[in-house]
Amino acid sequence: MKYKIRLGIPDFESYFNNLVDLAQKKKINKDDARLLKQILKVMGFLSENPKHNSLNSHEIKELSERYSKLFGRKCKVWQSYLENNTPSAGRIYWIYGPGKEDITIIGLEPHPEDKKSSGYDKVSLSNLPPL
Repeated sequence: MKYKIRLGIPDFESYFNNLVDLAQKKKINKDDARLLKQILKVMGFLSENPKHNSLNSHEIKELSERYSKLFGRKCKVWQSYLENNTPSAGRIYWIYGPGKEDITIIGLEPHPEDKKSSGYDKVSLSNLPPL
């Protein structure tokens, strides 16, 4: 099954659209260009196979609980790697939905220090786009 990738609103959608706009205007800096390339690569993998080995996708129970309370329905929040083996390696957060064949990216953060208490409390998550 191929998934449609949707962007969480307003946070992730605005952030991603800003990166794309800067790239199109050729005003993007080197770090942001690298980040945009990584995001697009992850989106490609997610649309084809959310369990692709290089994504190392796994549920984050603390975020699933918080997101489920926020929306009043059970949902799982998944974390996938943008990169690995680098300081503050980027992580992308996503859920299945709102439609049956949708994946919505709801966050982008450096890897939280989850070994410390409340490491995932600092992760900011977007709302779902309308179906």
